[in-house]
Amino acid sequence: MPAASTTLRVLTASVIASLSVTGCQAIDDAGSALGRADLVNDLAARIDRSLEQTWSADYQLAGGRSVSIAQTTKPLQSSYTWPDGKITVTQQAVTRCANAAGRTTCTVSPPVLTAGKPSVIVYTEARKQGLVTPPAVIRLLTAAALDPAAVIDQSDTTLAGHHATCVDVTRSGDRFNACVTTEGVLGSFTGTLDGKPAELTLSRYTDTVEATAFDVPPGAGVIDRRPATS
Repeated sequence: MPAASTTLRVLTASVIASLSVTGCQAIDDAGSALGRADLVNDLAARIDRSLEQTWSADYQLAGGRSVSIAQTTKPLQSSYTWPDGKITVTQQAVTRCANAAGRTTCTVSPPVLTAGKPSVIVYTEARKQGLVTPPAVIRLLTAAALDPAAVIDQSDTTLAGHHATCVDVTRSGDRFNACVTTEGVLGSFTGTLDGKPAELTLSRYTDTVEATAFDVPPGAGVIDRRPATS
């Protein structure tokens, strides 16, 4: 009996030790998953807050092309410029510009503000052009935070002289890398959007905006479709 009792105590201790290790591992895994979800949620929140601030930024696209974003809160206005076009939303108008055969034509329409954020219209139009937009990255980050199977790795870098937190996300056979600056501005993105490869990197950022950022391009033809005022 003493020998059997000793054997039982040893086996019991071994089982308890095994359960303790397994339990701690599960807790650690859950804590790590929660920490990663908090991280990507924080980055998404940073970007969202930046959509209500004044700043301008230039980005380099794959192949050497460039885009720029500008927005102010007083007055409330924003613009998105890409190689073949531009859209500007102010409290007076929505101006869409397109370049064809070396000629730029801008169409001016009545103002439309969505929830007080002109950037909503700007980014919707930019997405139609296949460009990376902050809201599109917010959606990807949010989806990653909700996916318990997502693999998320964090790193830090400096872009255009600004510190940025980066996440490399792999989920459901898809992968993307996104960096967000301390100011909440999208610093870089590499991945797939709407089934197409997309890439951009911040080349300049400032919390001031030149007034000309909301003007039509020099030499552009203008079609004003706003109702005439008496």
